[in-house]
Amino acid sequence: MSLLARPAMASLAARAMQRLTALAARRIASSLLSRYPEYPRNTRELTVPTSAGPARAVVYLPGTAAATDTAPGSTPDSAPPVHVNFHGGGYVLPPIELDDPLCRFLAAEAGVAVVNVDYVVAPQHPFPAPPRQAYEIVRWVAGHGAEHGWDGDRLTVGGQSAGGGLAAAVARQALEARDDKAPSIALQVLHYPPLDLATDARDKRAAIARPMLRPWMSDVFDSAYVPDPRRRTDPLVSPAHPSDTADLTGIAPAFVVTAEYDLLRAEGVRYAERLREAGALLDHYDVPGVDHGYDQKDAETARGVYALIAAHVRRATTPGPGNTPRENQS
Repeated sequence: MSLLARPAMASLAARAMQRLTALAARRIASSLLSRYPEYPRNTRELTVPTSAGPARAVVYLPGTAAATDTAPGSTPDSAPPVHVNFHGGGYVLPPIELDDPLCRFLAAEAGVAVVNVDYVVAPQHPFPAPPRQAYEIVRWVAGHGAEHGWDGDRLTVGGQSAGGGLAAAVARQALEARDDKAPSIALQVLHYPPLDLATDARDKRAAIARPMLRPWMSDVFDSAYVPDPRRRTDPLVSPAHPSDTADLTGIAPAFVVTAEYDLLRAEGVRYAERLREAGALLDHYDVPGVDHGYDQKDAETARGVYALIAAHVRRATTPGPGNTPRENQS
């Protein structure tokens, strides 16, 4: 076992990474805030009550909502759909601002209110706190649209990297709840997600010799998030691991995005296949020639993928014919 895979050491390393990220956050956020200037930043903040404590969220309003002053008290007919976004960061880093370009893009191009969530992270809040809180947040968003200016009956979820893993966990919890409190999720967007923490990163293979994700990173992230290796086969952690054989029939429709050079590509492909077999895969797009986290640096490639995500979100939240699952495009 690697030294960094020991929970105590992983916790120390994760906290150090959090401090370093906090120091660099303002510089990184400034760069990303200037991306896609044609999409304005119409935002407001709110706090969502959860069992893990209050969760801060930034709400991005679509241009039409801002122009017509869509706000608390809006009628359902005038309120836009809502998309709940979970950021990446290995379940450890809390860089909510890094998803600002995506949130502005989706608000404008998909015509949705985007709720960008600052969820709890490890090691301060290890598994199962993040996926449980994420589900509570989505359930709250679904039930409180009338007060906050969106239509909670037209709801999608998504995320990048660890955020994609949380979006998958939210959809799974909604499937298993099967009660009148479960949110109705029209689409789950899984963007280069980690979906198999039970398999050691050293046993995963990428299409390039030195992918962005290195084994030491997985040691820190995985051990800080799920300290007990025996729990890493939990379906809310590793739905792409062979041990999870549950029937996924009825789970929210999915758009899965993988990256050709990503160390996590194979598990994303496996999960897309599981979803296809359950009749829940709308589309799978493999971004050619890029690695994990490509959209943080490659604005033009990101623009194309964001446009695909926006098209799927808009289609999923627009009633009418033609919104049926498509064949896997992988």
